Amino acid sequence: MSVKNIFAHRNRGVLLDIVVFVLNIFLMRQATRYFIGLIQLVSADNDSLAVFQLGLFFTGMLVLPAAGAVLKRWHFHRKGGVRQGRAGDEREQAARREANIWGCLWNPVLYLAVSLIISATAVSLLGTLVFGPNYQNNGAIFVSLIFGAMAVSLLQTFFVYHYFSPPRKSPKGAFWRDERSALLGDVCIYLNMILFQVLWNMVGLMPFERATSFGEFAGRLFFLCFVAMLIYFPPRIFYLAEDAHRRTTWLTMLLANSPVILRVLFGVNLRIGG
Repeated sequence: MSVKNIFAHRNRGVLLDIVVFVLNIFLMRQATRYFIGLIQLVSADNDSLAVFQLGLFFTGMLVLPAAGAVLKRWHFHRKGGVRQGRAGDEREQAARREANIWGCLWNPVLYLAVSLIISATAVSLLGTLVFGPNYQNNGAIFVSLIFGAMAVSLLQTFFVYHYFSPPRKSPKGAFWRDERSALLGDVCIYLNMILFQVLWNMVGLMPFERATSFGEFAGRLFFLCFVAMLIYFPPRIFYLAEDAHRRTTWLTMLLANSPVILRVLFGVNLRIGG
């Protein structure tokens, strides 16, 4: 892949990895400092503005991927669908494409689990803001919010995985067929990834010391790679359906997460304040 083609539609995933890599080097530390400051305000003073901002943060993690899936679905299948060639070729290409898609998606249970954690956090923050810090004592409100969080997670997972099912017909509105809707969907996906990266950079705050043995180093590396996959996979899933078969994809994904991994592996911690 040449540098001049980095902005091509088929390379949006690789471009995302590069953007994340640059942000993790230059900007994500400051964003993480601000995020930690909000948590401290909520924990110490129950600051209403901080609660609202944190609630908006986690709500964005629920809304943005679903919005991106809806905006990009038709474009994804139109550009990747089979429209020419003999019937036998079409069936073969369609089967190969389906294998590529489901081979990189694994199982929606993982995505749903992450979504449930996010929605529970968002509901807890917004519940505190709307009903007060002791809203858990009201059984009706608490149970309603819990079921609401579960419904939101299920709905988000449905929209995300529905993205990979070909639409039966073209959308009626001109906007949905226009490239602007696909671009707006990419913006939603990129913003969602940035929110996830704030959480990923918090791993750099963990009190790790330098590894003193190969076994400790290998164990820490495995843990970091597992957490990186858990955090990076959900917002990257849309582009993985298109480029999971490329070797460069996995290299750029590793590159995107490498600043935090190296920071923890070699005991370089992100300092908050001062």
